[in-house]
Amino acid sequence: MTDTTVLIDYGSGNLRSAEKALIRAASDSSLDRKIIVSSDPNQVRQADRLVLPGVGAFADCRKGLLAIDGMRDAIYEHSRTRGNPFLGICVGMQLLASEGHEFGIHKGMGWIDGIVKPIHVPPPLKIPHMGWNTLSFSTDGTQHPVAGSLKDGDHVYFVHSYHMEMTGQDKALATTDYGLPLTAIVGKDNIIGTQFHPEKSQQAGLDFLAAFLRWSV
Repeated sequence: MTDTTVLIDYGSGNLRSAEKALIRAASDSSLDRKIIVSSDPNQVRQADRLVLPGVGAFADCRKGLLAIDGMRDAIYEHSRTRGNPFLGICVGMQLLASEGHEFGIHKGMGWIDGIVKPIHVPPPLKIPHMGWNTLSFSTDGTQHPVAGSLKDGDHVYFVHSYHMEMTGQDKALATTDYGLPLTAIVGKDNIIGTQFHPEKSQQAGLDFLAAFLRWSV
């Protein structure tokens, strides 16, 4: 049976670009994968793997996700109860944190020990952090089956004004330097998230997405 990836449509995210990139990654790697864009909790629940995009403010994305009846429970059942692969992109990654501090303090999913805070950088650096930047990996990152598809020095594309500050025992798999180290990739069990946009990161992004589509937890 064909492995199905659902790209969650909750009104926030560059869905078309992400969909095209996932299809391209599967094709280039000769993977038999079906890519679906859906706002249907039943399709989310039944998927083999999920991708949660996100563009905009933490609170708005959280509100949009919770506005779909049954979606939060479907995501939890898929990714936490059944332990299927899950990828969060940009704000989709930030929503994995314990809380976000954008326009107030808002609870996140609490799957990763982190707090989403505004980026404060010295001049002449500007906010948002936007454009291409390089990755630096932890030892755990280089050994991760998905994150390890990339390497130190790979260039990927960022657009964000807030970042996930790691707390507790969870550590970043990779960071990027923008006046200070910023979390670029997080991962835990069957969960992985990127602050950068793999769908905009050319070959490096396609390699990462292909690794996610191959990932068997």
